[in-house]
Amino acid sequence: MIVRLHKQARTTPAIRAEIQAATGTNVELAARYNVSVSTIAKWRGRQSVEDRSHTAHRLQTTLTPAQERIAVELRKLLRLGLDDLLVVVREFLNPAVSRAGLGRCLARHGVGKLRDLEPVAPSPRSKPFKDYAPGFVHVDVKYLPQMPDETARRYLFVAIDRATRWVFVQIKPHKTAAAAKAFLAALAKAAPFKLQTLLTDNGSEFTDRLFNKQKQASGAHEFDRLCAALGIEHRLTKPRHPQTNGMVERFNGRIAEVLATHRFHSGEDLAQTLARYVWLYNQHLPQLALQHRTPLQAMKDWQKQRPELFVKRATNRPGLDT
Repeated sequence: MIVRLHKQARTTPAIRAEIQAATGTNVELAARYNVSVSTIAKWRGRQSVEDRSHTAHRLQTTLTPAQERIAVELRKLLRLGLDDLLVVVREFLNPAVSRAGLGRCLARHGVGKLRDLEPVAPSPRSKPFKDYAPGFVHVDVKYLPQMPDETARRYLFVAIDRATRWVFVQIKPHKTAAAAKAFLAALAKAAPFKLQTLLTDNGSEFTDRLFNKQKQASGAHEFDRLCAALGIEHRLTKPRHPQTNGMVERFNGRIAEVLATHRFHSGEDLAQTLARYVWLYNQHLPQLALQHRTPLQAMKDWQKQRPELFVKRATNRPGLDT
């Protein structure tokens, strides 16, 4: 137990308790404990043995409450410095006020610093995504942690539709052009809408843009050839600008939270957990950007308005058995 005593205290809590329980006159107890008679009388008249606060009960100020309110309003309206405000207060309110007393008054009312009175500039809002119809899909790859029963780490290919926030994922053992091509084929088969545009980064699994002399996509990459065969426009982000693909990056952040808050026993356990989360995300998690609708609800609304954008009916899918 930490006992805090006044720096000039001559007694401890234990001695004070003895004084309160002792018999005899104040003079006798003062001689016994080598303190003054007033100290004995003080502790015999109290119920506790702790030091009381030495803070003044009354503020040492010459300003009346009405004068304080006027000084504070002048500070707020005119943005006067302390010295300038002191001149005004002494001239028109109270000639006896001190500079320190006026400063304490302003601090008590929360206007002690002029910079605290300046309006707070609103933080710049992130630029919203341009509105698109279903079919503009962001694609990215996320590294997955290696599980105890695995000999190498795997990769999560992620696709998210800009208009409906519908998500499709697949786990691949390699991050290669062949894996990206297989993922695109599975995405085209699973998506209820027509794939119009894909936005990816400049990874070698998606493009040869950064790996040829022209520093431009040649169109001969496996992924580009499949996009052309499916009638899909393949767009690339600006190098070293991941914010361009921010929608899928934010979803990858959600995946990172799932990975950080779960303990997986095997690669199959991890895969089932991610599949269940994507199912919940698509069908049961309302999105603020979708006016509190789920991605599937938004997709159904789009299908009613623009049925020509869809190749099959958007329906609810049953959840996982495990």
